[in-house]
Amino acid sequence: MLERDERIRIMATASETCAVLPSADLQWLLDALSAKGYRVVGPIVREGSVVWETISSVSELPIGWRDQQEPGRYRLEQTGSQEIFGVVHGPQSLKPFIFAPREPLFQIKRSKDGFTTSPTLPQSEKVAVIGARACDLAGLVIQDRIFLNDTYRDPYYATRRDGLFVVAVNCTRSLQTCFCASMETGPRAKRGFDLALTEVDDRLLVEAGSEAGRDLLSNLSLSTGSEQLSAEAVTRIDACAGGQVRRLDHSRLPQALYDAHEHPRWDEVAGRCLACTNCTMVCPTCFCHTVEETLDLSRQQTAHARLWDSCFAQEHGYIHGKNIRPTIKDRYRMWLTHKLASWIDQFGTSGCVGCGRCITWCPVGIDLTEELPALLTPGTQPSITSQQLEGT
Repeated sequence: MLERDERIRIMATASETCAVLPSADLQWLLDALSAKGYRVVGPIVREGSVVWETISSVSELPIGWRDQQEPGRYRLEQTGSQEIFGVVHGPQSLKPFIFAPREPLFQIKRSKDGFTTSPTLPQSEKVAVIGARACDLAGLVIQDRIFLNDTYRDPYYATRRDGLFVVAVNCTRSLQTCFCASMETGPRAKRGFDLALTEVDDRLLVEAGSEAGRDLLSNLSLSTGSEQLSAEAVTRIDACAGGQVRRLDHSRLPQALYDAHEHPRWDEVAGRCLACTNCTMVCPTCFCHTVEETLDLSRQQTAHARLWDSCFAQEHGYIHGKNIRPTIKDRYRMWLTHKLASWIDQFGTSGCVGCGRCITWCPVGIDLTEELPALLTPGTQPSITSQQLEGT
């Protein structure tokens, strides 16, 4: 990790891409994005949580609200302050914007000579998301690696991704469930954003991270950020990182988790797990899916769609008439081992970004930052490799 003085220098010397926007003038940014044809999306309070929704005014943002998160618990409280981005995050990451929960892939129509197939690519749309966090950006980078692979590029994902403009917000407060600092994915956004904001009292320090971001920033004609403001921003971000009470030691992964394949802890956690799929639904990186055929009433055409699924669902383990993960123990072990170990073998990185959503939204409060160290305690269980795991 860079020393504090070096981080201050990096932020302060980025004079060409760093500016100050008074919080009271944030509407300028929304209007500038709208003028460029973007549908602006931001966090709003709805039914007791914060969710993404199309917005046109800063007043729709959760001003003065803060979230309190613990294992199995999520609550919002109104502080009465003018803080705009006091809420860290809700159940949604950036994933729904590019890997849609339900995605029509193609249609099959009956014809005189047989069948015709036509793809149903999504309509290209420019969407600007305001309020993404560093952990969300880290998740987006992982999703890009999966869906934008040169050999198997997903055109549906790519179409949505091309129109996405991300305005990130650096975290200056952490939740009880956050552990991004130990995963080196936050709390400061390092890449993957077009603009990044750091809220310092009644000012927003604005940093551009792409050509599109620099172009938009130049249109706002803002003053340049000072070294003093940059220092204060770094101080608050560092305090956020230092205040995180959870961490994940991944220095021994992936092999140590393969070695724990027969650890008795799997039975204990399986006894608590409900297999409700909440953890995979809120995860920024999980990409399990199924396909569905919907036949019309005339039986002349059918729609083929991709839907989010979960490795915790019993049906997801059925392959050629056999369920290869019939028990909750099998499914939880598969999920955690893939997320923290075999994902590294597949994609060169962990599948966890430290957002803590799986901890918050688990009805029984299962905490992977507790499960991993318990599984890595010394034992006599036999070792197993990632290749052997392919059949489990």
